Amino acid sequence: MAENVSYVKEAIKEPLNIWMMVIFVAMAVFAATAARDFSLLAWLAPWIPLAAGGAFEALYLSTVPNTPGYKRLVDQRSRRRALADRGRRREELIKSFDPREREAVEYLRWMKNQIYQNYQKFTAVTDLPERIQTLDVYWESYVDLLDTYRRRKNHMRSINRQTIQNQMQQAERSIANAPDDDTRRLYETNLEFLQKRLNTYNDIERSMKRVEAQLQSIESFFGLVNDQVITMPTPEHISSLDFESLLSSIELTKEILDETAPIHKPNGHERALIAGRSAPDGAKTIASGPGFRVQGFEFRVNPKPKPQTLNPEP
Repeated sequence: MAENVSYVKEAIKEPLNIWMMVIFVAMAVFAATAARDFSLLAWLAPWIPLAAGGAFEALYLSTVPNTPGYKRLVDQRSRRRALADRGRRREELIKSFDPREREAVEYLRWMKNQIYQNYQKFTAVTDLPERIQTLDVYWESYVDLLDTYRRRKNHMRSINRQTIQNQMQQAERSIANAPDDDTRRLYETNLEFLQKRLNTYNDIERSMKRVEAQLQSIESFFGLVNDQVITMPTPEHISSLDFESLLSSIELTKEILDETAPIHKPNGHERALIAGRSAPDGAKTIASGPGFRVQGFEFRVNPKPKPQTLNPEP
């Protein structure tokens, strides 16, 4: 965060600096309009306050932005703004969830707040331990992972494994019956695309199961912490909970999600093929995706009464 902040710009925007510039300008206006009416100030020329203000500004900007204390202050402000902006965007994201997903998120938020209140109540402390406050991080990860699951689930509704496999079989038959080498290469490229689509489908399916398991482990951990806080004999008893393993599993899940969403860059032949075709061959069907249960709430895609087929199956 700090490397993206201009300390000089922040110093210019400081209220103290702005008010000092206003005072110097006001003095220059006074010297140009009314100073001659006062015998003691008749010598004051308008350029004198402006020159003094310029010298003050140059000294201010050459010293204050470079002091360690001011840099720390600006960095703290930047972090607070970034946290506030991240929280605002996450709340907007939650509003885009469907009612059952929002209910699951809000339930986990309520449980987190209950844990905080119970810990402070039973231990008579005002500041929560850092280990307990990591529940904020886990809750944010829960929201992010649920959003990832939701987007991938919606994408799975637009594709169908059997359709892709049928298209691959058709492409293989077309390769065998191609009238010339150029046409065969086009069919082979199409088969390559279809194979990549099938691999991507399998990757998304596996990643969704991983996210589902991670969501359930987060909510189970929240329930465990809440039980431990209610029944703990001493505050040190909470330290026996393995907060680090959950954090490690969340980070590993996010890394796996990044790896299962590769960006394929087509080669020259593929780009030429894409540029020369208005739409891919084969049918596209709308099928229902999988579902799962989180904290007693069931997330399931409503099945379509009738698939939409854009092109007939072979």
